[in-house]
This record gives sequence, C-alpha cells and structure tokens, in this order.
Amino acid sequence: MADACLFCRIVRGEIPAKMVAENEHCVAFRDINPQAPTHVVVVPRAHVASLNEVSDAGTVGELALMAREIAKREGIADGGYRTVINTNADAGQTVFHLHLHLIGGRPMGWPPG
Repeated sequence: MADACLFCRIVRGEIPAKMVAENEHCVAFRDINPQAPTHVVVVPRAHVASLNEVSDAGTVGELALMAREIAKREGIADGGYRTVINTNADAGQTVFHLHLHLIGGRPMGWPPG
C-alpha cells in the first residue's frame, strides 16, 4: 500500500510538493487546495493509514510539534491557528496516510464542517 500512497510518494520525492519543513520524523508541505492563507499538511515519514492505526503517541506528538514550529515561522502562532486530523471517510480523510492540517491566517468559524 505504501508504494502507491500519494503522501509516501511525496515523502520519497517522487511527486513534487512545496516543502515547508522536514526532519527525521515528518515532512510538511503546502496543501494543493488551501482553505486559508496558511494551509500546510504535516505527515509522518512512515506510512500509517489513519489515527486509528497509530501505536505510538510520539507519532502524533511529532506532527503537532512541527505544526507549532511552522505556525511560529509563518507568523500565525500569536493570532491563532487550527490543527485538524481527519480520520476515515466520514470525517473527510481522502488520503489514507495519517496527516495533520495546519490552517491559519484568517479567523476560523465554529463549528467546522
């Protein structure tokens, strides 16, 4: 499955993406369909289909810490930003590789969706 996974292919550099950050645990790139002035997708390097399959809390922690650092660098940390992990189809997950959306740069409404 990981061979055909869109995000795995981005992580391996087989598909171009506008990279924002990367480290040994995760990669972050601009969303191709941004929902706000800042919309970055943060993915673990290792393929995990969804939050339901995560077996190590560190995986989600690494995604969150990278999102925080990007929010600071993008200048949206003080004003506020949203992080979203969609899990499975009913929640809107369309790529089945765990990912966190970092969204900010405009006021957010509540409730979402």
